[in-house]
Amino acid sequence: MAQRGGSLPGWDVLEEERVNAEMTVVRFCELTGIPRPTWYRWRSVSSSCKGPWPTPAQDAIETAAVAKADQWDAWGHRKIADLLRSHDGLAVTDSTVFRVLARNNRTLPANYTGQVRQLASARKETFIAPPTRRNRLWQADFSEFETAASGSWNLGGVVDYWARVNLACTVTVTKTTVQAIEFFEAALAEVEVLLGISWVEDLIDPATGEIGTLRIVTDNGPCFKSIAFARWVASKRHIVHIRTRRRSPWTNGRIERWFRSIKYEDLYRHDIGDGLTLAERVRSYRTIYNAI
Repeated sequence: MAQRGGSLPGWDVLEEERVNAEMTVVRFCELTGIPRPTWYRWRSVSSSCKGPWPTPAQDAIETAAVAKADQWDAWGHRKIADLLRSHDGLAVTDSTVFRVLARNNRTLPANYTGQVRQLASARKETFIAPPTRRNRLWQADFSEFETAASGSWNLGGVVDYWARVNLACTVTVTKTTVQAIEFFEAALAEVEVLLGISWVEDLIDPATGEIGTLRIVTDNGPCFKSIAFARWVASKRHIVHIRTRRRSPWTNGRIERWFRSIKYEDLYRHDIGDGLTLAERVRSYRTIYNAI
């Protein structure tokens, strides 16, 4: 049988003997007892088998791609390709980077983890019109994380739906209304630091001069259904609170994806013993998530 990337086993030896003996194919087949159709078939198969294909595109980026993969070993080939394009200025494709990482044993097996694919119709259940700019829709939630020595802690996060920027992620022991208001206030303050203007000013429509609204989406946790939280929302005037339908986590997908990213790309990869260490890891990863 023919083998990929090489010639038919034994045919090259026979062909060399025929050429050295200066025999025609007809005479050589008569002496060896090989049917001529079989000989020609062998020759066709052997000549169609290619040696290793040249890979100039992969060779050109191999050193840089492997170095990036080793530096950011929690990331897949698509993020590595983005880094090579945006940081190193290399014109690479995702598929080329994947092949480079695969041949250097830097990839996971196929179907290593299943991915939940969200349908557009599920998102429309909550958002009649998806936002088209920053600070029009935020998603927020709490997520639990258990440390090695100090028990469980709660991460309170806020992500901008359009910009996909994490605006706040606090670390607390409980998840009460006070903590919920705290991470929203931190997110409002972060917007003003990033933009250099107040969050209300950023809501102004440059075409009409009207002040828009900031919709914040949460689940139906007790802290988000409390009277104290409703009073805080009312005090902000330009903020509207939306709670998702029960048992519909996909309608709050941005913040859920943030928690998955921080846990699988960072927190689960370190031995975190207490809340202070956890808070430091969160601060470090926020810089990577937002800036890199």
